[in-house]
Amino acid sequence: MQAIFKAINDLFSFIIPLSDFLWDFPTNFEWYRNIPILGNFSFAIILLVGSGIIFSFRLGFVQVTYFKKGINVMTEKRTIKTGISPLASFFLSTAMRVGPGNIIGVTGAIATGGPGAIFWMWISAFFGMATAYMEGTLSQIFKEEKGNEFIGGLPFYGRMLLGNKVGVGIFLSLLYIFYALCCLPAQGFNVVSSIGRMAEIAASRTIESNSTFYYITGVLVVIITAIIVFGGIKKVSRITDRMVPVMAVLYVVVVLILIIINIAQVPYFIKSVFSGAFKPEAFFGGVFGTVLAQGVKRGLMSNEAGQGTITMSAATAETKHPCEQGIISSIGVFLDTIVICTLTGFVVIMAHCWSTDQKEAWAALDKLPKFTESVARLTPGTAFNAIMTFLVTLCFCLFAFTCLLGMISFSEIAANRISKNAALINTVRIVSLLVAGFGILCNIAGLELGNLWAFSDLGNILIVYFNVPIIYIGAKCVISADRHYKKNDGTPFTSKIIGRNDCKYWDTRALNS
Repeated sequence: MQAIFKAINDLFSFIIPLSDFLWDFPTNFEWYRNIPILGNFSFAIILLVGSGIIFSFRLGFVQVTYFKKGINVMTEKRTIKTGISPLASFFLSTAMRVGPGNIIGVTGAIATGGPGAIFWMWISAFFGMATAYMEGTLSQIFKEEKGNEFIGGLPFYGRMLLGNKVGVGIFLSLLYIFYALCCLPAQGFNVVSSIGRMAEIAASRTIESNSTFYYITGVLVVIITAIIVFGGIKKVSRITDRMVPVMAVLYVVVVLILIIINIAQVPYFIKSVFSGAFKPEAFFGGVFGTVLAQGVKRGLMSNEAGQGTITMSAATAETKHPCEQGIISSIGVFLDTIVICTLTGFVVIMAHCWSTDQKEAWAALDKLPKFTESVARLTPGTAFNAIMTFLVTLCFCLFAFTCLLGMISFSEIAANRISKNAALINTVRIVSLLVAGFGILCNIAGLELGNLWAFSDLGNILIVYFNVPIIYIGAKCVISADRHYKKNDGTPFTSKIIGRNDCKYWDTRALNS
């Protein structure tokens, strides 16, 4: 068994340099690196942050002007006939956004780029909120009805904006499914390994990864996941409606307790973040590029703005106007990065593990142990430390499980662009479960396929390179829709508002109203 896993891991080893090349291009060429200041910025960073800045100005900084309105839309009570409510869609997208990357991604970014990476996460998230608004609105404009559900997202708006070509929709669907399949083993691994870690804390003893406990746990995780995802999008949303508030509130409370206990370290956190982001020598050396790249890369991996992978959830909601869900998509980025990722940053930076004489020992740890070690440094007393570590691990487990559900559900929605045939949809569900099960087997075998994290990075950047240009093509549609939304003159949204004739759902809705 171990020989098989090692062979697979070796086979995937080429992904790391490929992923790094695409993320770093063209900074991996000396002639470009030698350009003052500009040589620190990769094309990916220019595309992501630059697009966010452009969209922010063109839309009048909707991430600020619409923030309060978005909260009102989410909390408004509505009667839903088709699809799910805007709030349920928000929870569904948060289930996907708020994942293990909010803990291990941020920890890894600080370990590689220092505290300054947090600042660039904030910047990328702020402007990414405008990009998320664009994506969410496009998803609503071009969504379709399937029975009592809505389906849509990147494969749907991509196809319509690129000439309604069947091949485009199929390609974008397969691209998302490929991305999800690359990420699912890590999520399956994370769920089972975190359950095992919680059991060890509760039992105060080590549990071997190949023990009966892990086999039973793995089987139960697969069965529970199958029961949920085979119930369809509405069933998944009912589960995430319950899980997301619990995991988000629990994580916020746990970290706030740590911050209050270590309140004297807060000025140190602020100083470290800003000095790390703006050291004068960093702007003219390789340090700045590393800090900024880590902040943007891990920020994207967490909030997924510009990636197109959250757009499926935006399409599932029944809204009064397409722009409503665009606002909610924007708020999702805020919650994920400005709130959750920042809380992780507080823990890691205030613990000083990254900068003290124990730095080498801390650097040798894997990403989650790095974080739990930081928790231990901030927690007085052995018993209290065990409680806090258990709660943090529980949050990590919930983050991974909701991510698992989200990836399988969104793969199902993407597959609908290829065919709405039940056999295809069930095949996607089964393959996804098998791939997640492979990650669980990796845990039982005592192996962690680290190269699969590079697969996630590769999937992230590939979708960005396809999705962002499509957003530019659809920008006129979003800006026209936004102008109509701001007018608020009581007229229904239709295809004519954006100069098209193919928004079938909205045209039918206007005729029936």
